[in-house]
Amino acid sequence: MLLSRDYVGYMSKEVVKRLVERQMIETKAPDALAERVRQTMADELTVEDRLNEEVRDILAQHNDEMRKVGASYQEMYKKVKGELARQRKLILR
Repeated sequence: MLLSRDYVGYMSKEVVKRLVERQMIETKAPDALAERVRQTMADELTVEDRLNEEVRDILAQHNDEMRKVGASYQEMYKKVKGELARQRKLILR
């Protein structure tokens, strides 16, 4: 994740505060809403980290096959990551 957890928390509180101030949303529990926004933002920011971990797991399972055929780990990493991102319709940075 490129942003610290503290900064994500700060941003979520600011987003909720400004939306309420501008009367774009109404809420009786702004702190609870800010927490939900923070969690959603954190999940979105870690999607690529989770994808990278999954790619490493997949490649570890096929490590022997890759060695036998002489496949490059870096090339396979790019291909598997790209394919998973396409299947899941993810936009990566």
